[in-house]
Amino acid sequence: MLVKILSGVSLGLSSQIVEVEVDVSNGFPTFEIIGLADKSIEEAKERVKLAIKNSGLNFPSQKRIIINLAPADLKKEGPVFDLPIALGILLASGMLAAEVFPKDFIFAGELSLNGELRHTKGILPLASMVKDKKLAGIFLPQANLLEANLVQTIKIYPFKSLKEILAHFSKVSVIEPILGEGVKIEDQNEFEIDFSQIQGQEQAKRALEIVAAGGHNLLFAGPPGAGKTLLAKALPSILPKMTPIEVLEVSKIYSVAGLLSEEKPFIISRPVRSPHHTISDVSLIGGGTVPKPGETSLSHRGVLFLDELPEFSRHVLEVMRQPLEDGQVTISRIRGSLTFPAKFIFLASENPCPCGYYGDPKKECRCSSAEILRYHKKISGPLLDRIDLYLEVPRMSFDKMMAEKVVESSEQVRSRIERAREKQEIRFKNTKILTNSEISSKEIKKFCQTSAETEKLLKEAVDKFYLSVRAYHRILKVARTIADLADEEKINSAHIAEAIQYRIQREKDIV
Repeated sequence: MLVKILSGVSLGLSSQIVEVEVDVSNGFPTFEIIGLADKSIEEAKERVKLAIKNSGLNFPSQKRIIINLAPADLKKEGPVFDLPIALGILLASGMLAAEVFPKDFIFAGELSLNGELRHTKGILPLASMVKDKKLAGIFLPQANLLEANLVQTIKIYPFKSLKEILAHFSKVSVIEPILGEGVKIEDQNEFEIDFSQIQGQEQAKRALEIVAAGGHNLLFAGPPGAGKTLLAKALPSILPKMTPIEVLEVSKIYSVAGLLSEEKPFIISRPVRSPHHTISDVSLIGGGTVPKPGETSLSHRGVLFLDELPEFSRHVLEVMRQPLEDGQVTISRIRGSLTFPAKFIFLASENPCPCGYYGDPKKECRCSSAEILRYHKKISGPLLDRIDLYLEVPRMSFDKMMAEKVVESSEQVRSRIERAREKQEIRFKNTKILTNSEISSKEIKKFCQTSAETEKLLKEAVDKFYLSVRAYHRILKVARTIADLADEEKINSAHIAEAIQYRIQREKDIV
């Protein structure tokens, strides 16, 4: 007897329906899974066989069992197909009545050897597919309930074991579906560093405020102990709360990566990733035989902080050009390409030289000119051109460190940032843009209008510092954010001048 059960496979952050076709017939006893399945799916044969036996049923071991995962040209991976394969075998062998089996439902979940359903990665994109394709609902492990609950209005049937599902279909113990409630925004978490804990460095904190308000990229430079890392750790405390759409986007990425747990089934705080400088290009950008998101995508709608930027391999840094420019990562393999979103705030720090004291008025630099040049050559001009703000962070004097000055808290700064974000939300209504940093070159004239006076100032800066077209556009976008923070609709010369100031400090070093 031939039966078909619907399941799905994740392709990046989207999903595609997979038909699990099961045929149980007389003939030479065999159990085969076909349809471009990976090793983990091949191993499902033993998991399914023992799960059925340990659920109190007889596995049809003397039958010819063929499982086909269609479409056959689509690569499938993971244990998500355990549940539909087991139910398909029970249906095709007559142990489960076909007339009670629901249609147009997605079935997904990993089975343990005793028949229990385990937490399974990649469930959230499948739940989203149920809503997008207007399917009837989804059957999944109880451990994935809160994750699927992020998708509003879909019917969710959570079960702890295969035995519970069989009891449900046989009307012995019927479980009512749960309707997805959607994303609920909770209060902001406690942060490691608050702005009120940082004395001095007012210009650096101003730069972070601009970065948080517009989603721009920032590079700090300064001697060891100046506070670059401390400032970077304070940035999350002033970022606005995530919107429901952002929570769903980021949670999908972490679901596909297998980083959501039963205890923490969704991401409600903006992700902050800070990989070590020994990271590989694949870990940073994503990849693998079956592509998985890397640090750039795991930082989506959050912060990617690279401390001591020149210590990273130049090859690793160069792969960041595309996500910094396009806001997404495309990974190509023989059987196709997958695209992961990567719209993050890129925050980095560097020392002025290998020893860290070049230009320091108190400590003498021990580096040769060749060493300093080689140190800065690790960061290419095209990569620097994609960084919106550059700021030198000076060493703090003892008096400033000990000054008892009232300093703004992160909450006070965040309130200004949230007002600036509200202005952007209104401005970009009916578009896919969320922040000023995402304005494309085609939309610059529409959203960053300037007067004759500001154009003259920009022309002087471009001619004097040989700025690229990309640098010109990024200055305009930063100026747009500065104007939003000032609660002004039009970009004026003061906004442009401040944006230029953050740009030209490093132009002399771009090679």
